[in-house]
Amino acid sequence: MSTNKIDRRDFMTTSIAAAGTSVLSSESVAAASQGNAGTLSSETATAYTGETIQGKKVVSRLNVDDLEPGRKHFLYFQGVQAPSGQHLYVSVIVAKGNRPGKRFTLTSGVHGDEMSSIQTVQTVIDRLDPAQMSGTVMAVPDIARPAVESMQRRWPNSGRGADLIDMNREWPGDENGASATSRHAGLLFNRLLRPNSDFAIDFHTGTTGLEVAAFVIGDRRLPDVKTMADLYPVGLMWDDPAYPGVLHNAFVDVGIPCFTPEVGAARVLDRDMIALFVEGTLNVLKHYGVMSGPIGRTAADANMLIGDAAFPIIATQGGLVEFHAKLDDEVKAGQMIAVQRNMFGEVVAEYTTAVNGKLAAYRTDALSDPGNVLAFILFSQPGSASQASAQTYSEKSYPE
Repeated sequence: MSTNKIDRRDFMTTSIAAAGTSVLSSESVAAASQGNAGTLSSETATAYTGETIQGKKVVSRLNVDDLEPGRKHFLYFQGVQAPSGQHLYVSVIVAKGNRPGKRFTLTSGVHGDEMSSIQTVQTVIDRLDPAQMSGTVMAVPDIARPAVESMQRRWPNSGRGADLIDMNREWPGDENGASATSRHAGLLFNRLLRPNSDFAIDFHTGTTGLEVAAFVIGDRRLPDVKTMADLYPVGLMWDDPAYPGVLHNAFVDVGIPCFTPEVGAARVLDRDMIALFVEGTLNVLKHYGVMSGPIGRTAADANMLIGDAAFPIIATQGGLVEFHAKLDDEVKAGQMIAVQRNMFGEVVAEYTTAVNGKLAAYRTDALSDPGNVLAFILFSQPGSASQASAQTYSEKSYPE
Protein backbone atom coordinates (compact mmCIF):
# COMPACT_ATOMS: atom_id res chain seq x y z
CA MET A 1 0.00 0.00 0.00
CA SER A 2 1.50 3.31 -1.03
CA THR A 3 2.26 5.65 1.85
CA ASN A 4 1.95 8.62 -0.51
CA LYS A 5 -1.75 8.16 -1.14
CA ILE A 6 -3.86 10.95 0.34
CA ASP A 7 -7.10 9.85 1.99
CA ARG A 8 -10.17 12.01 1.40
CA ARG A 9 -10.19 12.97 5.07
CA ASP A 10 -6.51 14.00 4.87
CA PHE A 11 -7.26 16.05 1.75
CA MET A 12 -10.11 17.90 3.46
CA THR A 13 -8.06 18.53 6.59
CA THR A 14 -5.11 19.83 4.55
CA SER A 15 -7.35 22.06 2.46
CA ILE A 16 -8.94 23.62 5.51
CA ALA A 17 -5.55 24.25 7.10
CA ALA A 18 -4.20 25.81 3.91
CA ALA A 19 -7.12 28.20 3.72
CA GLY A 20 -6.49 29.33 7.25
CA THR A 21 -9.95 28.23 8.32
CA SER A 22 -10.27 27.11 11.94
CA VAL A 23 -13.78 26.38 13.13
CA LEU A 24 -13.37 24.43 16.35
CA SER A 25 -15.78 23.47 19.08
CA SER A 26 -14.88 24.34 22.67
CA GLU A 27 -13.76 20.73 23.16
CA SER A 28 -11.54 20.91 20.08
CA VAL A 29 -9.91 24.09 21.39
CA ALA A 30 -9.17 22.32 24.66
CA ALA A 31 -7.80 19.35 22.77
CA ALA A 32 -5.62 21.61 20.62
CA SER A 33 -3.99 23.00 23.75
CA GLN A 34 -2.85 19.46 24.55
CA GLY A 35 -1.24 18.99 21.14
CA ASN A 36 -1.69 16.29 18.54
CA ALA A 37 -0.47 12.71 18.73
CA GLY A 38 3.25 12.50 19.27
CA THR A 39 3.32 15.53 21.61
CA LEU A 40 2.81 15.04 25.32
CA SER A 41 1.18 17.80 27.33
CA SER A 42 3.04 19.48 30.18
CA GLU A 43 0.05 18.49 32.33
CA THR A 44 0.83 15.06 33.67
CA ALA A 45 -1.38 14.67 36.73
CA THR A 46 -4.41 12.40 36.66
CA ALA A 47 -7.53 14.38 35.72
CA TYR A 48 -10.80 13.15 37.22
CA THR A 49 -13.96 14.37 35.50
CA GLY A 50 -16.03 14.13 38.69
CA GLU A 51 -18.26 11.45 37.21
CA THR A 52 -18.68 7.88 38.35
CA ILE A 53 -20.08 5.02 36.25
CA GLN A 54 -21.24 1.93 38.12
CA GLY A 55 -19.09 3.02 41.03
CA LYS A 56 -15.95 3.55 38.95
CA LYS A 57 -14.35 6.99 38.68
CA VAL A 58 -13.89 8.58 35.25
CA VAL A 59 -10.58 10.11 34.16
CA SER A 60 -9.71 12.17 31.10
CA ARG A 61 -5.98 11.75 31.76
CA LEU A 62 -4.15 9.16 33.83
CA ASN A 63 -0.79 9.13 35.56
CA VAL A 64 -0.32 5.77 37.28
CA ASP A 65 2.17 7.40 39.68
CA ASP A 66 -0.83 9.12 41.30
CA LEU A 67 -2.51 5.83 42.18
CA GLU A 68 -2.20 4.09 45.53
CA PRO A 69 0.30 1.20 45.42
CA GLY A 70 -0.46 -2.36 46.43
CA ARG A 71 -3.94 -2.61 44.91
CA LYS A 72 -5.96 -2.77 41.71
CA HIS A 73 -7.73 0.33 40.43
CA PHE A 74 -10.82 0.16 38.20
CA LEU A 75 -11.49 3.30 36.17
CA TYR A 76 -13.18 4.56 33.03
CA PHE A 77 -11.28 6.71 30.55
CA GLN A 78 -13.31 9.43 28.84
CA GLY A 79 -12.85 9.07 25.10
CA VAL A 80 -14.32 10.87 22.13
CA GLN A 81 -17.96 11.92 21.93
CA ALA A 82 -20.50 9.75 20.12
CA PRO A 83 -22.89 11.37 17.60
CA SER A 84 -25.43 11.87 20.42
CA GLY A 85 -22.94 14.05 22.31
CA GLN A 86 -22.34 11.48 25.04
CA HIS A 87 -18.74 10.48 25.61
CA LEU A 88 -17.51 6.97 24.92
CA TYR A 89 -15.89 5.40 27.96
CA VAL A 90 -13.09 2.84 27.88
CA SER A 91 -12.41 0.41 30.74
CA VAL A 92 -9.05 0.73 32.50
CA ILE A 93 -7.65 -1.63 35.13
CA VAL A 94 -4.36 -0.79 36.83
CA ALA A 95 -2.58 -3.32 39.03
CA LYS A 96 -0.05 -1.16 40.87
CA GLY A 97 2.71 -2.94 42.76
CA ASN A 98 4.03 -2.08 46.19
CA ARG A 99 7.50 -1.46 44.76
CA PRO A 100 8.81 0.63 41.83
CA GLY A 101 9.38 -1.22 38.58
CA LYS A 102 8.57 -1.49 34.89
CA ARG A 103 5.25 -0.22 33.56
CA PHE A 104 3.45 -2.60 31.20
CA THR A 105 0.34 -1.82 29.15
CA LEU A 106 -1.89 -4.59 27.79
CA THR A 107 -4.44 -3.57 25.15
CA SER A 108 -7.25 -5.38 23.34
CA GLY A 109 -10.51 -4.58 21.58
CA VAL A 110 -8.89 -2.36 18.93
CA HIS A 111 -10.99 -4.55 16.64
CA GLY A 112 -14.45 -5.14 18.08
CA ASP A 113 -14.85 -8.80 17.11
CA GLU A 114 -11.76 -10.06 18.97
CA MET A 115 -13.19 -11.65 22.10
CA SER A 116 -10.35 -14.03 23.02
CA SER A 117 -7.92 -11.11 23.10
CA ILE A 118 -10.12 -9.33 25.64
CA GLN A 119 -10.37 -12.36 27.91
CA THR A 120 -6.61 -12.92 27.69
CA VAL A 121 -6.03 -9.44 29.11
CA GLN A 122 -8.71 -9.91 31.77
CA THR A 123 -7.22 -13.24 32.86
CA VAL A 124 -3.69 -11.84 33.17
CA ILE A 125 -4.96 -9.02 35.39
CA ASP A 126 -6.92 -11.51 37.49
CA ARG A 127 -3.71 -13.49 38.13
CA LEU A 128 -1.82 -10.48 39.52
CA ASP A 129 -1.36 -9.67 43.20
CA PRO A 130 -0.33 -6.00 43.47
CA ALA A 131 0.85 -6.49 47.04
CA GLN A 132 3.57 -8.80 45.67
CA MET A 133 4.35 -6.84 42.50
CA SER A 134 6.90 -4.29 41.34
CA GLY A 135 5.85 -1.64 38.82
CA THR A 136 2.43 -1.51 37.20
CA VAL A 137 0.35 -3.44 34.71
CA MET A 138 -2.36 -1.38 33.02
CA ALA A 139 -5.05 -3.16 31.01
CA VAL A 140 -7.28 -1.40 28.47
CA PRO A 141 -9.52 -4.19 27.13
CA ASP A 142 -12.17 -2.39 25.04
CA ILE A 143 -10.37 0.34 23.13
CA ALA A 144 -12.72 0.60 20.10
CA ARG A 145 -15.83 0.66 22.25
CA PRO A 146 -18.43 1.19 19.46
CA ALA A 147 -16.97 -1.74 17.49
CA VAL A 148 -16.90 -3.93 20.62
CA GLU A 149 -20.54 -3.12 21.41
CA SER A 150 -21.61 -4.48 18.01
CA MET A 151 -18.91 -7.22 18.00
CA GLN A 152 -17.68 -6.15 14.58
CA ARG A 153 -14.15 -5.48 13.39
CA ARG A 154 -14.57 -1.84 12.41
CA TRP A 155 -15.82 1.32 14.10
CA PRO A 156 -19.17 2.60 12.68
CA ASN A 157 -18.73 6.18 11.55
CA SER A 158 -21.39 8.66 10.46
CA GLY A 159 -19.10 11.34 9.02
CA ARG A 160 -20.09 10.98 5.35
CA GLY A 161 -22.99 8.58 5.50
CA ALA A 162 -22.64 4.97 6.59
CA ASP A 163 -18.98 4.14 6.98
CA LEU A 164 -16.79 1.66 8.86
CA ILE A 165 -13.28 2.60 10.00
CA ASP A 166 -10.60 0.11 11.00
CA MET A 167 -9.18 1.66 14.17
CA ASN A 168 -5.97 -0.29 13.75
CA ARG A 169 -5.12 1.91 10.80
CA GLU A 170 -5.54 5.17 12.77
CA TRP A 171 -2.74 5.16 15.37
CA PRO A 172 -1.33 7.26 16.96
CA GLY A 173 -4.44 9.23 16.11
CA ASP A 174 -5.03 12.94 16.22
CA GLU A 175 -7.10 14.70 18.89
CA ASN A 176 -8.28 17.11 16.16
CA GLY A 177 -8.51 14.50 13.41
CA ALA A 178 -11.08 14.19 10.63
CA SER A 179 -12.95 11.27 12.20
CA ALA A 180 -14.14 10.34 15.67
CA THR A 181 -12.00 7.21 15.42
CA SER A 182 -8.81 9.22 14.87
CA ARG A 183 -9.70 11.59 17.70
CA HIS A 184 -10.44 8.70 20.06
CA ALA A 185 -7.08 7.14 19.21
CA GLY A 186 -5.34 10.47 19.82
CA LEU A 187 -6.97 10.94 23.21
CA LEU A 188 -6.10 7.42 24.29
CA PHE A 189 -2.53 7.52 23.02
CA ASN A 190 -1.66 10.97 24.37
CA ARG A 191 -3.41 10.85 27.72
CA LEU A 192 -3.50 7.18 28.72
CA LEU A 193 -1.31 4.75 26.78
CA ARG A 194 1.96 6.51 25.99
CA PRO A 195 2.46 8.34 29.32
CA ASN A 196 2.10 5.15 31.38
CA SER A 197 4.05 2.59 29.35
CA ASP A 198 7.62 1.31 29.34
CA PHE A 199 6.50 -1.80 27.42
CA ALA A 200 3.24 -2.67 25.68
CA ILE A 201 1.52 -5.74 24.24
CA ASP A 202 -1.41 -5.26 21.85
CA PHE A 203 -3.57 -8.40 21.73
CA HIS A 204 -5.65 -9.34 18.67
CA THR A 205 -7.30 -12.33 17.01
CA GLY A 206 -7.94 -13.18 13.39
CA THR A 207 -10.71 -11.28 11.70
CA THR A 208 -14.26 -12.61 11.41
CA GLY A 209 -14.34 -15.48 8.94
CA LEU A 210 -10.67 -16.40 9.37
CA GLU A 211 -9.35 -19.15 11.66
CA VAL A 212 -5.76 -18.52 12.73
CA ALA A 213 -3.09 -20.52 14.51
CA ALA A 214 -1.50 -19.22 17.70
CA PHE A 215 1.14 -16.75 16.56
CA VAL A 216 2.73 -13.40 17.27
CA ILE A 217 3.64 -10.48 15.00
CA GLY A 218 6.55 -8.17 15.73
CA ASP A 219 9.92 -6.85 14.64
CA ARG A 220 12.66 -9.11 16.00
CA ARG A 221 15.30 -6.50 15.21
CA LEU A 222 14.09 -4.77 18.41
CA PRO A 223 15.78 -6.61 21.31
CA ASP A 224 12.89 -6.30 23.77
CA VAL A 225 10.36 -7.38 21.15
CA LYS A 226 12.46 -10.46 20.42
CA THR A 227 12.80 -11.20 24.14
CA MET A 228 9.07 -10.85 24.84
CA ALA A 229 7.95 -12.83 21.80
CA ASP A 230 10.28 -15.72 22.65
CA LEU A 231 8.63 -16.03 26.07
CA TYR A 232 5.32 -17.16 24.49
CA PRO A 233 4.73 -20.92 24.08
CA VAL A 234 3.31 -20.59 20.57
CA GLY A 235 4.42 -22.24 17.36
CA LEU A 236 4.55 -19.34 14.89
CA MET A 237 5.97 -15.84 14.71
CA TRP A 238 5.62 -13.43 11.84
CA ASP A 239 8.83 -11.39 12.03
CA ASP A 240 7.41 -8.25 10.48
CA PRO A 241 6.97 -4.65 11.63
CA ALA A 242 3.62 -4.45 9.76
CA TYR A 243 3.00 -0.89 8.52
CA PRO A 244 2.14 2.60 9.76
CA GLY A 245 -1.19 3.01 11.53
CA VAL A 246 -1.25 -0.09 13.73
CA LEU A 247 -1.09 0.40 17.49
CA HIS A 248 2.03 -1.67 18.11
CA ASN A 249 3.95 0.51 15.63
CA ALA A 250 2.68 3.70 17.28
CA PHE A 251 4.22 2.47 20.53
CA VAL A 252 7.46 1.45 18.81
CA ASP A 253 7.71 4.81 17.05
CA VAL A 254 7.90 6.61 20.42
CA GLY A 255 10.44 4.16 21.85
CA ILE A 256 8.09 1.76 23.66
CA PRO A 257 8.73 -1.89 22.69
CA CYS A 258 5.49 -3.53 21.55
CA PHE A 259 4.26 -6.46 19.47
CA THR A 260 0.99 -8.24 18.66
CA PRO A 261 -0.10 -11.69 19.86
CA GLU A 262 -2.87 -13.28 17.74
CA VAL A 263 -5.18 -15.30 20.01
CA GLY A 264 -7.07 -17.53 17.58
CA ALA A 265 -10.35 -16.79 15.83
CA ALA A 266 -12.72 -13.83 16.17
CA ARG A 267 -16.08 -13.76 17.97
CA VAL A 268 -15.37 -16.75 20.25
CA LEU A 269 -13.57 -17.52 23.51
CA ASP A 270 -10.93 -20.12 22.70
CA ARG A 271 -9.92 -21.17 26.21
CA ASP A 272 -7.02 -23.39 25.13
CA MET A 273 -5.59 -20.59 22.99
CA ILE A 274 -6.17 -18.01 25.74
CA ALA A 275 -4.24 -20.16 28.22
CA LEU A 276 -1.16 -20.15 25.96
CA PHE A 277 -1.10 -16.37 25.75
CA VAL A 278 -1.80 -15.88 29.46
CA GLU A 279 1.17 -18.13 30.20
CA GLY A 280 3.38 -16.17 27.80
CA THR A 281 2.34 -12.80 29.22
CA LEU A 282 3.02 -13.93 32.78
CA ASN A 283 6.43 -15.14 31.57
CA VAL A 284 7.13 -11.64 30.26
CA LEU A 285 6.10 -10.01 33.54
CA LYS A 286 8.33 -12.43 35.48
CA HIS A 287 11.29 -11.84 33.15
CA TYR A 288 11.09 -8.07 33.66
CA GLY A 289 10.69 -8.34 37.43
CA VAL A 290 7.09 -7.22 37.71
CA MET A 291 6.15 -10.47 39.44
CA SER A 292 8.08 -13.40 40.83
CA GLY A 293 7.92 -17.09 40.04
CA PRO A 294 9.40 -19.60 37.62
CA ILE A 295 9.19 -19.04 33.87
CA GLY A 296 6.73 -21.41 32.23
CA ARG A 297 6.83 -22.84 28.72
CA THR A 298 8.33 -20.66 26.00
CA ALA A 299 8.75 -20.52 22.23
CA ALA A 300 11.56 -23.06 22.50
CA ASP A 301 9.13 -25.60 23.97
CA ALA A 302 6.69 -24.92 21.13
CA ASN A 303 9.45 -25.23 18.49
CA MET A 304 8.43 -21.85 17.12
CA LEU A 305 8.75 -21.30 13.37
CA ILE A 306 9.88 -17.75 12.67
CA GLY A 307 8.80 -16.55 9.23
CA ASP A 308 9.34 -13.17 7.65
CA ALA A 309 6.71 -13.38 4.92
CA ALA A 310 3.27 -14.80 4.23
CA PHE A 311 2.03 -16.29 0.98
CA PRO A 312 -1.70 -15.65 0.35
CA ILE A 313 -3.97 -18.10 -1.40
CA ILE A 314 -6.63 -16.05 -3.16
CA ALA A 315 -9.95 -17.36 -4.49
CA THR A 316 -10.20 -17.15 -8.28
CA GLN A 317 -13.80 -18.45 -8.44
CA GLY A 318 -16.99 -18.35 -6.46
CA GLY A 319 -18.16 -21.52 -4.76
CA LEU A 320 -17.77 -23.92 -1.83
CA VAL A 321 -14.25 -24.29 -0.48
CA GLU A 322 -12.90 -27.56 0.96
CA PHE A 323 -9.51 -27.49 2.70
CA HIS A 324 -7.06 -30.36 2.42
CA ALA A 325 -4.67 -29.01 5.09
CA LYS A 326 -5.10 -27.99 8.74
CA LEU A 327 -3.77 -25.15 10.86
CA ASP A 328 -0.10 -25.52 11.76
CA ASP A 329 0.44 -28.15 9.07
CA GLU A 330 3.81 -28.04 7.38
CA VAL A 331 3.22 -27.64 3.65
CA LYS A 332 5.49 -27.93 0.63
CA ALA A 333 5.57 -25.89 -2.57
CA GLY A 334 3.07 -27.39 -5.03
CA GLN A 335 0.96 -29.04 -2.31
CA MET A 336 -2.83 -28.93 -2.67
CA ILE A 337 -4.36 -26.71 0.03
CA ALA A 338 -7.99 -26.47 -1.06
CA VAL A 339 -10.48 -27.18 -3.84
CA GLN A 340 -13.58 -25.22 -4.79
CA ARG A 341 -16.85 -26.52 -6.21
CA ASN A 342 -19.80 -24.84 -7.91
CA MET A 343 -23.43 -25.57 -7.15
CA PHE A 344 -23.35 -28.66 -9.38
CA GLY A 345 -20.55 -30.08 -7.25
CA GLU A 346 -18.05 -29.68 -10.05
CA VAL A 347 -14.49 -28.68 -9.14
CA VAL A 348 -13.93 -25.17 -10.49
CA ALA A 349 -10.58 -24.40 -8.85
CA GLU A 350 -7.70 -26.13 -7.10
CA TYR A 351 -5.42 -24.10 -4.85
CA THR A 352 -1.78 -24.93 -4.11
CA THR A 353 0.99 -23.21 -2.19
CA ALA A 354 4.04 -21.84 -3.97
CA VAL A 355 6.19 -21.92 -0.82
CA ASN A 356 7.39 -24.24 1.92
CA GLY A 357 6.01 -23.16 5.29
CA LYS A 358 3.14 -23.62 7.73
CA LEU A 359 -0.58 -23.03 7.26
CA ALA A 360 -1.16 -20.10 9.61
CA ALA A 361 -4.76 -19.15 8.73
CA TYR A 362 -7.67 -20.27 6.61
CA ARG A 363 -11.15 -19.04 5.74
CA THR A 364 -13.93 -20.53 7.86
CA ASP A 365 -16.87 -19.36 5.73
CA ALA A 366 -17.60 -22.23 3.34
CA LEU A 367 -18.60 -19.99 0.42
CA SER A 368 -16.22 -17.47 -1.11
CA ASP A 369 -16.30 -14.72 -3.71
CA PRO A 370 -13.44 -14.43 -6.19
CA GLY A 371 -10.68 -12.30 -4.70
CA ASN A 372 -11.15 -13.38 -1.07
CA VAL A 373 -8.19 -14.59 0.95
CA LEU A 374 -8.67 -18.33 1.50
CA ALA A 375 -5.49 -18.99 3.50
CA PHE A 376 -1.97 -17.80 4.10
CA ILE A 377 1.25 -19.72 4.52
CA LEU A 378 3.91 -18.37 6.88
CA PHE A 379 7.43 -18.86 5.50
CA SER A 380 10.97 -17.48 5.46
CA GLN A 381 11.95 -15.74 2.26
CA PRO A 382 15.52 -17.08 1.84
CA GLY A 383 15.36 -20.47 0.12
CA SER A 384 14.22 -21.91 -3.19
CA ALA A 385 13.57 -19.81 -6.24
CA SER A 386 9.85 -20.37 -5.86
CA GLN A 387 9.96 -18.98 -2.33
CA ALA A 388 12.16 -16.05 -3.21
CA SER A 389 9.71 -14.96 -5.92
CA ALA A 390 6.49 -15.77 -4.08
CA GLN A 391 3.87 -13.08 -3.69
CA THR A 392 3.56 -11.96 -0.06
CA TYR A 393 0.64 -10.60 1.91
CA SER A 394 -0.55 -7.08 1.19
CA GLU A 395 -2.04 -4.66 3.71
CA LYS A 396 -5.47 -5.46 2.31
CA SER A 397 -5.31 -9.05 3.45
CA TYR A 398 -3.19 -8.69 6.58
CA PRO A 399 -4.66 -10.94 9.28
CA GLU A 400 -4.25 -8.57 12.23
